[in-house]
Amino acid sequence: MATNLKTIVTVMIDAIYKNVLDLGTPTDSFLKKLKIELSDGTGANSADRMFHDQRTIAASASEDLDLAGVLAGPFGNTLTFVELRAVMITASGANTNNVRVTRPASNGVPLFLAASDGIDIPPGGCFLWTCPADGKVSVTAGTGDLLTVANSSSGTSVTYDVVIIGTSA
Repeated sequence: MATNLKTIVTVMIDAIYKNVLDLGTPTDSFLKKLKIELSDGTGANSADRMFHDQRTIAASASEDLDLAGVLAGPFGNTLTFVELRAVMITASGANTNNVRVTRPASNGVPLFLAASDGIDIPPGGCFLWTCPADGKVSVTAGTGDLLTVANSSSGTSVTYDVVIIGTSA
């Protein structure tokens, strides 16, 4: 089966900051946009693999997302990522606990600088990493292919959405 992937990652912060005074209201308007377009392929500015899912983790539990040969794509095909182009994880606003994303000490994909580094995503929050360049985050089967997602505490489960875009070569 021949597949084709076109991806557009858009990030925007649009803010209006006001200082209400007696005789006027100075305003600072700020707009920052980033748009990354990835064509189908495996070189720079391209991607040919996508995984997306909504997942739930029990209280105090964790799971490893294995990016080399375990996850299934939207057409049922097994995905083996070689390089990452985008990772987005959003925590449900209904969560009580944080969703914790880390690079495991053993076999962690080098999305974060060092083993055990990571980020907590509070309820309703989002983590997004993206880069169109070649060779920035490589996935190596068996030695650097895991991304750990954990529930930060006990008592309740957490739900999160995950999207991973990357290449097969």
